[in-house]
Amino acid sequence: MSIIDQDIILSSFKAVGLEELDGLTLMNRMDTKYAFPVKLLPALLEQLIPYYNILEINGMRSFVYQTRYFDTSDMMFYNQHVTGKLARYKVRFRTYENTATTYLEIKKKTNRNRTIKWRIVHENNSDTLDDTAVTFINKHISSFSYVLEPGIKNVFSRLTLAGLSSNERITIDTGMSYNGIGGETSNLPYLAIAEIKSEGYPSSSPFIVAARKTGLKPTGFSKYCMGNVLLRDVPKKNIMKQKVLLLNKIKNENS
Repeated sequence: MSIIDQDIILSSFKAVGLEELDGLTLMNRMDTKYAFPVKLLPALLEQLIPYYNILEINGMRSFVYQTRYFDTSDMMFYNQHVTGKLARYKVRFRTYENTATTYLEIKKKTNRNRTIKWRIVHENNSDTLDDTAVTFINKHISSFSYVLEPGIKNVFSRLTLAGLSSNERITIDTGMSYNGIGGETSNLPYLAIAEIKSEGYPSSSPFIVAARKTGLKPTGFSKYCMGNVLLRDVPKKNIMKQKVLLLNKIKNENS
């Protein structure tokens, strides 16, 4: 999608501010993800204009996010995810670069397949877990006695849509890049990841209707797990084989 195409399409959405999204924080929710070639994004967005508003801050509608993930030395969180364990966690610092705000975030996937997120503002941007961070983690991950280490970092641009009549948020991430602790890098300019965040399964979501018309199907996709597979010699890599094949297919379809 060219910058011109994106600007034209995004300007067609009605804007909302952060304060208007307060009722759609959805910190306890169902998530449905789509991974697809970024070249399909214009056709998808055009269908969504009548049904969603778009987040705008200081005249901007696309925002850069930077995430630093934490895991144990034996990659417990990664292993929980790739093996499909429920009641699993992610711990990360996420910086919203346009507002210069950093949060320490914990995400839990429950045994009922719901996503719960807790977060606190974090002033320390050194990628280390201070006493406040450790206390927060211990509060939300019961009996947690492991040492967490900084892992991979990713950066992407995000659009956020809010349903006009549906209680849901849509996030669309593009321009994904990864950086490893040892200086490794990987860039995925061909990939778009959309996620529906809703109270329950969004069977009547206008996004799902538009996605079907665009030829998209929902698929699980973990930015954290994929980044580790691309950058590191990680355990259980064979479990991620189908996701790697999907990524290669998306890359080929985008060319």
